Amino acid sequence: MSVEKNTNYGNISISAEAVSSLAGSVIMESYGIVGMASRKQLRDGWAELLQKENYSKGVIVKREERGVVVDLYVIIGYNVRIASVVQEAQKKVKYELEKALNEEIAAVNVFVQGVRVIA
Repeated sequence: MSVEKNTNYGNISISAEAVSSLAGSVIMESYGIVGMASRKQLRDGWAELLQKENYSKGVIVKREERGVVVDLYVIIGYNVRIASVVQEAQKKVKYELEKALNEEIAAVNVFVQGVRVIA
């Protein structure tokens, strides 16, 4: 899946990998999120923290009829309100992706894969 745009100057194609990296970077700036988890837990290890260059492994981007859907697999910090942290992260990712891509984001689904104590 890629995001396609047609302009007066030609076509623009933004890969799913680029969108995944952007979404991963944005969510990591959110309060309470301490890491990204791999979406393929059996192969990559359960709730293993991903390094910055591998954020896209914790993100799935797909196009549906209603728009682009982004699934994020995260690890949150201990002693935070999970629902509040996730809701704010969803808003932030949706806003930043819509601003960067000029494309309707239909949904941002956040899956909490683990909780870590923040040192």
